[in-house]
Amino acid sequence: MATEPSIPAHEYVYRTLRARIMYGEMEPASALTLRGIGAEFGVSMTPAREAVRRLVAEGALNLSASGRVATPELSNDRIEELACLRAMLEPELGARALPRVHPVLIERLQKINTDIAEKIVKADATGYVRANLEFHRTLYLRAQSPAMLALLETVWLQSGPTMRALYSRLLRRQTIEKHRTILAAMRTNDEAALRAAISSDVTSGLRMLLN
Repeated sequence: MATEPSIPAHEYVYRTLRARIMYGEMEPASALTLRGIGAEFGVSMTPAREAVRRLVAEGALNLSASGRVATPELSNDRIEELACLRAMLEPELGARALPRVHPVLIERLQKINTDIAEKIVKADATGYVRANLEFHRTLYLRAQSPAMLALLETVWLQSGPTMRALYSRLLRRQTIEKHRTILAAMRTNDEAALRAAISSDVTSGLRMLLN
């Protein structure tokens, strides 16, 4: 297993699995085993168990009474909860970022949105989820609200498998157009329009998954 010299094995396994889940590389209800994790990463059961424990604590994985470990299943209640959390946190972060928005940031966000379009053309689901989150994270970093952003990162982590499922159903240009609405609100320094645009962007797609 190749890791950075300063990172313990359990930390490397944790970070790698966390990124896979957050960026939609794993479907909802995907099962994992400690033995399988250990074999993939070339580690003993102890680092694998510690990584899984942390991900369970963050809500990225579920641990059943029988000991089965899996990504959360896709349910209406879960989708509604994730959509509600994103609608609470993300418009507020966008509004806090707005006073620090500048032309270079808007240009950067435009480039990310172009990258999202390219991922769609290539049918790159993981790249799509990663670029979509990069768009939002790049904006929210300007809010200078680390505690709120940390909470949102946990929501994104729990949303990863759901976003993977969403990709196959989404009218994919919808994301690009909604991001353009966000950019337009930033250019006019319109906080109300920005809040509305972000809320629409982060909830409409998720609610397409409701049965």
